[in-house]
Amino acid sequence: MEVLIVILVLVVIFIIPNIKIVPQAKSYVVERLGSYLTTWSNGLHFKIPFVDRISNKVTLKEIVKDFAPQPVITKDNVTMQIDTVVYFQITDAKLYTYGIEDPISAIENLTATTLRNIIGELELDQTLTSRDIINSKMRSILDEATDPWGIKVNRVEVKNILPPRDIQEAMEKQMRAERERREKILQAEGEKKSSILIAEGEKESAILKAEAHKEAQIKMAEGEAEALLKIKKAEADGIKLLKDAKADTAVLTLKSYEALEKVANGQSTKIIVPSNLQNVATIGTVIEEMLEKKEK
Repeated sequence: MEVLIVILVLVVIFIIPNIKIVPQAKSYVVERLGSYLTTWSNGLHFKIPFVDRISNKVTLKEIVKDFAPQPVITKDNVTMQIDTVVYFQITDAKLYTYGIEDPISAIENLTATTLRNIIGELELDQTLTSRDIINSKMRSILDEATDPWGIKVNRVEVKNILPPRDIQEAMEKQMRAERERREKILQAEGEKKSSILIAEGEKESAILKAEAHKEAQIKMAEGEAEALLKIKKAEADGIKLLKDAKADTAVLTLKSYEALEKVANGQSTKIIVPSNLQNVATIGTVIEEMLEKKEK
């Protein structure tokens, strides 16, 4: 019984603590007697007591590091503050453990020196408008430099670019002036389009009024001509009826008086009567001839 208890105590003290479960997205670096032995991936593992030890526990997840702003100088001697964000992942736990003393500090310093070298080749305006180029160059350089450390740099992002205060004020004034210029251009273009539309509207309105007046004059002239033709036709038809009916002298005399009355009411103010007219019948005959000439 005592032996069984001793065995259980030994199991509790030596066996159970040396049974290790490595979780997902983790790697354990194991040393034996101070030398690298192996790298455990996720799952159940057992190490020999007093001989093996876990040297480092490494996460395989993507790591994000936001580094403090770094002073850099552009090609045209403008000093500014730029801070960066680096996204990296450990791909080899052994190299990450034994490759460099402090990998995170090494990445930060490497990022700062690389950023200074890249910005030193660019002027201020290029620096402000070339973030994609800066990000791409930095990622390429950092990824190549960190390969011996078992690190894969996925992305590098320039977070903020802070020029000196006087440069910021000058840039703000320039932006305000540019916005005002664009506003004036848009306003002038709007007024121009409005004037063009108004002029085109007035032109179309004048054309329509002229065409309407023209049509009205044509219709009026056509109406007057048609009315005049109907009047003449009616007079001609009346004379024709009298001739066809062989009206006597009394009727012709009466029509003659009516014709004289119409002539007197017209624009003519002078009527020439031949001196050899002896009677009313002769006057009727003359009037009949005048009406026939008028018909013609």
